[in-house]
Amino acid sequence: MIYDKEFKNIDFKIDLLLEVEFENCTFINCNFSGIDLSDVIFYESEFLDCDLSNVKLLNTAFQEVSFKNCKLLGLRFDECKPFLLAFSFDSCTLNYSSFYQLKIPKTSFKSSTLLEVDFTEADLQYSNFHTCDLSAALFENTILENADFRDSRNFNIHPEANYIQNAKFSADSLLGLLFKYEIHVD
Repeated sequence: MIYDKEFKNIDFKIDLLLEVEFENCTFINCNFSGIDLSDVIFYESEFLDCDLSNVKLLNTAFQEVSFKNCKLLGLRFDECKPFLLAFSFDSCTLNYSSFYQLKIPKTSFKSSTLLEVDFTEADLQYSNFHTCDLSAALFENTILENADFRDSRNFNIHPEANYIQNAKFSADSLLGLLFKYEIHVD
């Protein structure tokens, strides 16, 4: 186990990641792209300006982990270890990733791009989607109670196919709730 360590400018495709547990660590400008992080545990750690695209996450644990300015393309978060799974995203690119059936209430997605992200059957109660682009993101039987979408754009959420009680939307974004009905509002 590694505690309280900073990793900076490391290409983990070259310098293999041999440890399996990190607590209170910071990863700055590191490249994890395409590597296997299966069974690795990250606890109270942060990733800043890192590339984790196409990383394998089978049984990976993210407990109180934050990602800022990170590239996270095509990640299968739904393969992570679900126990105590908690993370936040600030100014990240999460395109083509999956949160299928995850219970991640109170997750913060801030100023992030979430193109074609799969949120099917996920529990996102009280989550915040602050200034996010949700183009072609998939919401189906998703629990969005008390979630905040007021500043987000390009989402299509079918109210009858999701749980949206007390979710927050701006008047400008209401078309994202009515897309199925092919209504034209001027």
